[in-house]
Amino acid sequence: MAGLPVTDLGPVLAEESDPLLFVTVSGAHLYGFPSRDSDVDLRGVHLLPVAALTGLHEPAETRSWMADRDGTEMDLVTHDLRKFARLMLRHNGYVLEQLLSPLVVRTSETHRELTALAPGVLTAHHAHHYQGFARTQWRLFEKTGELKPLLYTFRALLTGIHLMRSGEIQAHLPTLLGEVAAPGYLPDLIAAKAAAEHGRADGPGPERLRADVEALGAVLEEARSDTALSDAPVAHEALHELVVRVRLEC
Repeated sequence: MAGLPVTDLGPVLAEESDPLLFVTVSGAHLYGFPSRDSDVDLRGVHLLPVAALTGLHEPAETRSWMADRDGTEMDLVTHDLRKFARLMLRHNGYVLEQLLSPLVVRTSETHRELTALAPGVLTAHHAHHYQGFARTQWRLFEKTGELKPLLYTFRALLTGIHLMRSGEIQAHLPTLLGEVAAPGYLPDLIAAKAAAEHGRADGPGPERLRADVEALGAVLEEARSDTALSDAPVAHEALHELVVRVRLEC
């Protein structure tokens, strides 16, 4: 249903040298507008052994690779548990979308514990993350005219608005269209994106698009002002204790 290719990811994950605490699918498949030629973005957390963090060598806290499996391009990016926990505390909506993605490739008890702690790191400042991401994607759209960054722009704004209002992360654009008032042409743009990963954006003109993006940006700012989310994370100590316990148990 998510448009993912049918392929066995077991051999891919088996190549990792350290335990994988979770792996999920992010990117266009998570956001609800994959193309036939979209690559598969795998994101997750690995667990370094204690010795890797206490010796003189610098550990690989972030690892990444790209490969072609059964004709499908995919990339895997994982962070060590400690780094991922720190990112969770930095108003980083992107890592929370990875953590909470319903497209789960591998899970564990630690994954479930991190998920349970996610509400405790959500703050009003996550609005700035989504505003900033939307601005970056909008500039990319203005430069390239491609549909992909345009959809990323709208997705980020709607995710931010929904988060400020509900306190929940929702990254799936088609679902968001039923939750937040949005331009009526977005379903057509989503359908057009299915044809090609780097297709051009045909539809409303740039002035209409700019006005709609600016309007949603204003709605996000208003939602931030009215949100019931806290000003700072409340799960810092709980995350610290989790990281220490899981590390010492490995």
